[in-house]
Amino acid sequence: MADSDNSRTLSTVTRGDFHSLVPAYLPTYPKVEAHQKLGFSDNVNDSAISAWQHWRATWDRLSESTLHQQQLETALFSQAVPLSEHSQSRAYNDALEEEDRAALAEERAAQALWPIPASSVAGVIAKLDAILNRCQPSPTCVDEPWPQVRGVIADLLRIDAVDARPARSPEREHRPALQDG
Repeated sequence: MADSDNSRTLSTVTRGDFHSLVPAYLPTYPKVEAHQKLGFSDNVNDSAISAWQHWRATWDRLSESTLHQQQLETALFSQAVPLSEHSQSRAYNDALEEEDRAALAEERAAQALWPIPASSVAGVIAKLDAILNRCQPSPTCVDEPWPQVRGVIADLLRIDAVDARPARSPEREHRPALQDG
């Protein structure tokens, strides 16, 4: 019997951990700055990276507030008690309001990021990361164009890593020094 297309494994750029990869390789992201990967360029003068840092912080806050709201919602609606009569309804309403505030802050940060021109590969990666996080339906979505966008980001990360390596001349390493005669 012939193999089906469903038996293929997904490439590493379509896996869910990809989203932790991009911030880890952008050296100015505060949560990973201390764990910066050697070989990646440090483009602190790129305004797009600064704007991305701000957007990423708001995105993380939105993600955390959404998760908190969903946890409260699951707890509330898993019980047979009507929401208005439940003692945790206030906490749930507060979580909804926090999620709304976080969503508004994230939207503003994203709108501030888009018009800023990137002046480095890392800046382009940062902007693509924001688009990917905001627009794809899920981190593992296999519908076009999301796997392709993740692939482009992976390519850019690889290119940036190569470009950031110190230039070495193979001829100098292997040629004996010339002596004055």
